[in-house]
Amino acid sequence: MPLTDHPPIPAPRTTYGAVLGSRHVARLLGGTLVGRLPNGMAPVAILLLITAGGGSLAFGGLLSALYALASALSQPVKGRLMDRYGQTLVSGPAVVLNSGSLLLLPAVGTAGHPSVPTAVVALAGLCTPPLEAGLRALWPSVLPDPGQRRVALALDTGTQGLLYIAGPLLVAALASAHGSATAIVVTAALGLFGTVVVLTTPTSRTWRPVPADHGDATGRLLSTGLVLLFVALAGVGFAIGGMNVWAVTMADEHEMDLLSGLLPAAFSTGSFLGGLIYGRRTWPGSNTGQLLYSALGFLAGWLPLLALPGPYAATAAVAVPGLFLTLIVTCGFMATDTLAPATRTTEAYAWLILSIGVGQSGGTALAGALAAHPLAGPALPTAGAAAALTVLALARPRLAAA
Repeated sequence: MPLTDHPPIPAPRTTYGAVLGSRHVARLLGGTLVGRLPNGMAPVAILLLITAGGGSLAFGGLLSALYALASALSQPVKGRLMDRYGQTLVSGPAVVLNSGSLLLLPAVGTAGHPSVPTAVVALAGLCTPPLEAGLRALWPSVLPDPGQRRVALALDTGTQGLLYIAGPLLVAALASAHGSATAIVVTAALGLFGTVVVLTTPTSRTWRPVPADHGDATGRLLSTGLVLLFVALAGVGFAIGGMNVWAVTMADEHEMDLLSGLLPAAFSTGSFLGGLIYGRRTWPGSNTGQLLYSALGFLAGWLPLLALPGPYAATAAVAVPGLFLTLIVTCGFMATDTLAPATRTTEAYAWLILSIGVGQSGGTALAGALAAHPLAGPALPTAGAAAALTVLALARPRLAAA
């Protein structure tokens, strides 16, 4: 009989329907999004609870910032533990302590010494479950095809900004209708529910860290390429932090309170749409090239805002750099996956998340200090984007080599 060639095996489809229809994908995405809602809800809920109980706005703001800071700084430690012991043994106890501490907060409130609610909030922040880094570690086992993983990453990253819009709005509605204590209870319940949904999936339950082999005996994580990548992403975070303060400044200047939320919402909407566009097709060039072009687009999007447009023009314009945010972060995660040792990928993802958060805090602080200068509002995001592009250009040989 004549020999015939076997037909090639078709590559998995990379449409949104195909990816979301893959086993466990929708459950993991949905559970992670619900479990991470407290990231946007808890700081606002804590602030409202303290002020409603007679505490000062300064003390409430301090506790709100403490929660966010403790959550961010503890991410790499929790990622390292997850790489060693798996997801269930880390996120399970973490979410119990996190939710339990939040539920305890209305009981301690502002009564007694301030150190008590401070300790409770610090514990809650330190014990936020590392769902974002954990989800990124699960994608290779859920979606072996790189194209489908790219779509899932774009979906995951693009919806992040929406959490920080929906979360505070939900807290405000709950506090207005049922009181600030109810908002705290719902925040704790959502975090617990979302984490349980993720941890009870077979993929998360059976996920095991990659054992260290003789070729990776040291498990060295922070190579020069990774450090430069994280520094560049800190510049991206700096731009976001500066933009948030600029939105408040614009609202005061034009006497339009809505602008303080509208500008970040437009930016986040642009990020969501950018993720949808990016995930719809396979783009030419390497991941490093896409990362650089995305950073260039991110910078170019901020430049028209230096002309100090009016509120409506600024709202429309700020969506343009938002379009490129998801692309940068998605390509950053893919580069991290390549550069980090296989035994410490979750920790590497956590460092990436932390670098953006640290940059955002720096941008917020500096923008607040320079808020009196009219040009500082749009100039600081532009400076952060320019720094990110510069560092990525310097890091290109190391990123491309990896």
